Amino acid sequence: MVNGTDPLTGVDCIGTTAAALATQVGIDACRSIAGRPPDLILSVGTAGGWQRADASVGDVYLAWDRFVCHDRRIDLPGFDRFGRAELPAADLRIHAEALDCRLGIVTTGDSLDESPEDAARILSSGAEVKEMEAAAVAWVGSLHEIPVGAVKAITDLVDHPAPTAEQFSANLASAAAALQERTIGLLKRLGARST
Repeated sequence: MVNGTDPLTGVDCIGTTAAALATQVGIDACRSIAGRPPDLILSVGTAGGWQRADASVGDVYLAWDRFVCHDRRIDLPGFDRFGRAELPAADLRIHAEALDCRLGIVTTGDSLDESPEDAARILSSGAEVKEMEAAAVAWVGSLHEIPVGAVKAITDLVDHPAPTAEQFSANLASAAAALQERTIGLLKRLGARST
């Protein structure tokens, strides 16, 4: 299931709203076709990383051990925790070495850039991967008690002096190729374990 294209602008639907909706539609379709929900949901896509965490463009990460949100600031008792999310990631660690993937906490927000407040929250969460969908997917998965994992390829380094959008555009094709290779490898490994 993909998030699709926005009919008003013609661009890909990125961000948490589209990801949450596509996840729910995918779960419903699986129930309709297979008669049961999926065993695992994967959020697959591109992301930013940090030089401070020794990330490089083209690195592919498997989410571990959780998903967090860095730009949902709700300064009300109890809601602050809801805003941060802190949702568990499916344990895919056994596949990381075989697939030449790194492991890291994935942080989700609806902005390509990183504000100073976002940066502080990300640093305190220990996140190594910054993207725009996975925590929303994990939240919908948690509502249905379905584990969620993520495979994310680094297209840009958030703490690099070059603008994020320029890095993303320059590196998208090579990161997508690495993402495709690792995702297919992971799916093969998961399929072999289920038989």
